[in-house]
Amino acid sequence: MRYFEDIQIGDEQSFGKYSITEEEIIDFGKKFDPQPFHTNKEKAKNTSTGTLIASGWHTCAIFMKLFVDEYLKGGNGMPSPGVDNISWLKPVKPGDTLSVRVTVSSLRRSKSKPNRGIIKNFCEVINQNHETVLTMFTNGFVPIKNPVKITK
Repeated sequence: MRYFEDIQIGDEQSFGKYSITEEEIIDFGKKFDPQPFHTNKEKAKNTSTGTLIASGWHTCAIFMKLFVDEYLKGGNGMPSPGVDNISWLKPVKPGDTLSVRVTVSSLRRSKSKPNRGIIKNFCEVINQNHETVLTMFTNGFVPIKNPVKITK
């Protein structure tokens, strides 16, 4: 488990490899984002994308899997207050292999919860051609080793 005291602004980690298949793209699209360019290879040819592409939400889900497995090492037991500024920069296509780069952009102690810090990470999902396909800022809580009791 990583603790607040062990993290510095600017810390960067790159990790993970996930290869996405046509079948996964279609399955996710049919379940959660049923637009033709996510659900049908032939119909996708007649859309603005011209080809089958993964839903941006599918790309976010892949990011989350890699983030939890590699960065959080299975989780830290604290929920996230959210994400900011999701941008889908390039389409993800069948056969693409995705990896993640995370850079700590801010870090502070919680004013109301003395047992945790608040971390903001700039996150990038990158394809096998070293092209950034998605960016976002994640906000998270991180445990403090020796919390100071707040008195009022």
